[in-house]
Amino acid sequence: MNISWYGQSCFKIEAKIKKDKLTVITDPYNKSIGFRLPKVKADIVTVSHDHDDHNNSEAVNPGGSGKKIIVNRPGEYEVSGCLLQGVGAFHDKEQGDKRGKVTMFNMDINGINVLHMGDIGTKLSDKQLEVLGNVDILLIPVGGVYTVDAKEAAEIVRQLEPRIVIPMHYKVPGLKLDLDGLDKFKKEMGNSAEVLNKLKVKKKDLPQDRTELVILEKV
Repeated sequence: MNISWYGQSCFKIEAKIKKDKLTVITDPYNKSIGFRLPKVKADIVTVSHDHDDHNNSEAVNPGGSGKKIIVNRPGEYEVSGCLLQGVGAFHDKEQGDKRGKVTMFNMDINGINVLHMGDIGTKLSDKQLEVLGNVDILLIPVGGVYTVDAKEAAEIVRQLEPRIVIPMHYKVPGLKLDLDGLDKFKKEMGNSAEVLNKLKVKKKDLPQDRTELVILEKV
């Protein structure tokens, strides 16, 4: 599995299932946030909620299968051998009254569970934890303002105990949104991190009995 980050909450997840290549794009954004989404293709596009920095699915072209499946609500799905579970959450601490709801997507790809949390604004409830189950790779917002902040994100990490954590939705050069940078979250996580331009991982190589922080450089 390869994971690349395009900024904000947008990732490209690539894997080969049996002999077929699968590409997932999460939360594609539009240019209003300050930078343009590269030209991308995907078999699956996940949209956590209907805000401009997360819902630009029209910018994503169909993948190698010739089709593009958009998944944007809670439920269970199977697409091209990828099992997806959409789990509802709140964008704010007022039960969604301020910013609405989001959908987290837990994706089982070749036995690796990747959880994209969207713009979650609260810690996880016991029910959410039970439904989500095991998480190997966690994609979590850390920039505050519109989502959980660094401290709250670190608390979610402790709730889920994933093998790998990749932060998203934080301030980077060119982003017009006013978010916190990455330093606060790094400090909460102990300041130890591996910086990569792309995460390449196999199930057998996932960390055991620990959580590793991986920071992806924006493509």
